[in-house]
Amino acid sequence: MLLCVSASHQTAPFEVLERLSGHTAPLAPAIAEHPSVAGAVVVSTCNRVEAYVDTSSPDAAVAAARAALSEATGVPIGELDASQVVTQGRHTVEHLFAVASGLESVVVGEGEIGGQVRRSLDEARQQGTTTSELERLFQRATETQKTVKNSTALGRAGRSLVRLALELADSRLIDWSELDVLLVGTGAYAAATLAALRDRGVRGVTVYSPSGRRQFATKHGLPQVFGEKDFAYAAAGADMVITCTSREEPVLTADTLRAGEHEGPLFVIDLGLPRNVHPDVASVPGVTLLDLETIRVHAPLEELQATDAAREIVRDATAKFVGESREQDAQPAVIALRKHVFGVLERELERSGSDEIADALRHFTGMLLHTPTVRAKEAAGSGDAEAVFAAVETLFGIDARPAAPAAAPAECPVHKRA
Repeated sequence: MLLCVSASHQTAPFEVLERLSGHTAPLAPAIAEHPSVAGAVVVSTCNRVEAYVDTSSPDAAVAAARAALSEATGVPIGELDASQVVTQGRHTVEHLFAVASGLESVVVGEGEIGGQVRRSLDEARQQGTTTSELERLFQRATETQKTVKNSTALGRAGRSLVRLALELADSRLIDWSELDVLLVGTGAYAAATLAALRDRGVRGVTVYSPSGRRQFATKHGLPQVFGEKDFAYAAAGADMVITCTSREEPVLTADTLRAGEHEGPLFVIDLGLPRNVHPDVASVPGVTLLDLETIRVHAPLEELQATDAAREIVRDATAKFVGESREQDAQPAVIALRKHVFGVLERELERSGSDEIADALRHFTGMLLHTPTVRAKEAAGSGDAEAVFAAVETLFGIDARPAAPAAAPAECPVHKRA
């Protein structure tokens, strides 16, 4: 069974979500160590931390996911209980498809989340924690995201947290083309930020990498700041500083600006979680600080509501995925039946020396099994895989049922807090 343990901007206070996002130890391997867990993929972004688990025992898997997250972040289990929701079965499928399509983001329809979901699967592959069912789930999520992007106005809107932050800053700025902007960070989000700045006509962008990486600046033709001392002066002398790094500790503080002899107005946008900018920066004269918590408060939700078409695409993709999963439930019966019939055939063919007769009989047998195979898939797709197993056992004396997994509760009909 597939399930998801999720904490997001919709369920957790910003302070708790910030602490959850600060984990450094890989979570998926820790979750997958539990005997009841076949595999796990963890999606961790600035808005959510979610564990997608393939398990035979949902209750045990939820406990394993929470234990791993609590161990990695120091957030007590009790706080996790109050900040997370658990989904199972088709509700997990629909949730991931909606997340990947940007329908569950702070800025509905934002495009970065699709790449983050793909990278989460890549990380799980590297860690050896995927299963065939998780692979199929995440690959279908990517396909659904692309369909939403290509088929609806939602995907073409170019929405993102970065662009919303710049829109919120727009009323306080006169001429974007004259701004000197310091970009702190060199990852995928930094690239999205740079693209949004250039769309607004910003020409003067300098980059600072806390880890010392130079490839980003070289690739995008940007001047780069080196060293802590140079960073302090660059930040204090900029018109705008935008931070988007994975550092756990703040890279910009009030002391940093004072060390750089800050004077005049400065707009600081912190897109990091955990925070890249210490809250005391807001106390420095002339500084305006805009962080993720503030951005969420000002997100124009009514304007950014997902289209009905996007939701319909997600629902259709979910139904198709679930139907395919049910069809696979009957596979052991179909395989056993075909193995039995062809085994009988091959034993009889050993008595015949004619290759032409053998080929004809194999073809005939394949045709004979075609309709039962199709009917078996249809029955399983309708949720009646047990009838297929019963029929094969009754007609041929073959018990093809897989070994029963550990007892598990029925599929959750709705999102629940556990």
